[in-house]
Order: sequence, then C-alpha cells, then structure tokens
Amino acid sequence: MLTVLSIFMAALILAYVLEPIVERLCAIGLNRRLAALAAVLIGIGALAGLGLLLINILQRDIPMIRAQAPAWIQSTQLWLAPMLERFEISLNWEEMKAALVDRVTRQFSDNAEVVITRVLDTVLASVQSFIAVVAALVLIFFVVFYLLVEWSSLFSRASEFLPPRHRTTAAELAKECDQLLSQYLRGQLSVMLVLAAYYAIALSLSGMAGAVGIGILTGLAIFIPYIGFGVGLALALISGLLQFGPGAELLIIGLIYAAGQLLESFVLTPTLVGQKIGLHPVAVVFALMFFGSLFGFFGVLLALPAAAITLVGLRFTRQQIEGSRWFSGQ
Repeated sequence: MLTVLSIFMAALILAYVLEPIVERLCAIGLNRRLAALAAVLIGIGALAGLGLLLINILQRDIPMIRAQAPAWIQSTQLWLAPMLERFEISLNWEEMKAALVDRVTRQFSDNAEVVITRVLDTVLASVQSFIAVVAALVLIFFVVFYLLVEWSSLFSRASEFLPPRHRTTAAELAKECDQLLSQYLRGQLSVMLVLAAYYAIALSLSGMAGAVGIGILTGLAIFIPYIGFGVGLALALISGLLQFGPGAELLIIGLIYAAGQLLESFVLTPTLVGQKIGLHPVAVVFALMFFGSLFGFFGVLLALPAAAITLVGLRFTRQQIEGSRWFSGQ
C-alpha cells in the first residue's frame, strides 16, 4: 500500500514532468487552472496507455506459455538427458512435465482479462484496501493539480522561510537544479522516444509477433537505468522463445538489444542528455537502491534526479570549503 510520503513523492514527480505542458498551454492563452487540468488529464491518459500496453503483452503471451510449457520440458529432456546420463543422474521427466503443466495451468489463465479480474477480485475482497487504493490515486492527482496551479508561488513562499542573506544563494542553487533536471528530463524523453521507435522497428523486422508493444515498452522503460533495459530484454527473449523456440531468432533478438544499448550509451545519451549529471555507474546503482529502499518504485524513478541535485549541493559545499580560510591555511 502506498505510504503518505510515497503519495506526495509521486505527485511531486508527476507535477514536475507535467509543468512544461502547463506552461505551453498558458502561453497560448489558456487559463492556468484549465491548463493544469488538461495536463493532469494528459498524464492520466499516458498512464492508462502504458497499462493497456502491458495488458496487450499479457494477453498475447499468457496463452502461449500454457500451450508451449510441455514442449519446453520435452526439448529440455532431449538436450539435457544425454549429458546427465554421463554422470549417472536420472530425472523423472514425466513427473516434472506433469508438475509444470499443473503449476502453469493453476497460475496462468487463458487470457489477460481473467488475470486482471483476479487482481481486481483480490483488491475488492477487502473494502478497506479498495478504498485506500482509490483514495491514494485521487489524492495523487488532486495534489498534482494544485501543485501545477500554484507552482511558481509555491517556491516563492518557501523562500520566505530562509534568512534574507541566504535567499539569493538558495535561488541560484534552485535555478541550477531546475536547469539540470529540465535538461535531463527533456533529453531522457528524446532518448526514450528514439529507442522505442528503434526497438519496435527492429523487432518487427525480426518477425516477432507483438514487436511494436514490446519495443515501445522497452524504450519507455529505459527511463530506469539498467533495470529498464534488463526488463525489456527479458520480455523480448521470453516472447521470442515462446514464438520461435531456442534458435537463431533468439540470437538476433540479443543482437538487436546489444545494438540498442550501444546506440543509447555512445550516441543518444551523450548527444541528447549530455554528461551534465556525470554519475559513475556504481553511483547510479547506489542511488537506485538507496532511494528505492526509501520510497519504493517512485524512489527508483527519483533516484537519478535526486542524485543530480545532491551533486549540485556537493559542488556548492566544496566551493565554500575551498574558499574558506581553514582550507587555504590562512
């Protein structure tokens, strides 16, 4: 269940992402409240689209898993049994096949609708849980709306809590953080769109069914460093294994994702995002784990921007220390 901190963290992330849309709508003459409402509706539509994309993938792959599970055991037996016989190891393949078929049959239904229905039944089984989920979603979008409406005045009021002598410095740091995050988000969005198109086209050319959905999902998941690429690769390999079985097609899929990773690392990210953040890969993994442990899924989304803001603070602290008498030894 979402905690109060996670709810407001999610609202803050969504508001920051949607703020440029509000500014664009206001620039063409739309009222600030109407612009904020339109931006919230756009955000809801985008999230709903991602949900439908996941449902489409589930709807295609779940029946294939059920249908091909026995064949997996059979092919594994033909490949592995001779090697096990050399070490005098015998397995009861018929029992393993029966157990796998029984487990898959119980765990996976015929289509995604039944899976979703079961999830909804689980949520609806407890009135308290259902009310909590609905209340959390309503609260998130309610907070997002009012954050967007009062975005500028919100930070102006926050600066009033600082001593007057520190307000200029705080404003400069806030401006630097905003420029850093804006550059990162705009660049990352461009990378996601380019990679979504690349994976969708490349996987379609490989003959994979559902290539467009998996390709778009992979491109969007790139927003989460390393984890997003791993999830997309796993989905593509599983889908390829279901459709083609073990063979050259899986190698082609692997090469497509290897080329995509090279394209992202050496062309798109340096060009579109730049080296502004400049985090070491170990620091990226640490940030993902640290903020993920604090705020869950939203902490993972927040990890790199939060780490970037931390770097701004560290650079400012270093400048202050290097300019002090203690550091210079005077």
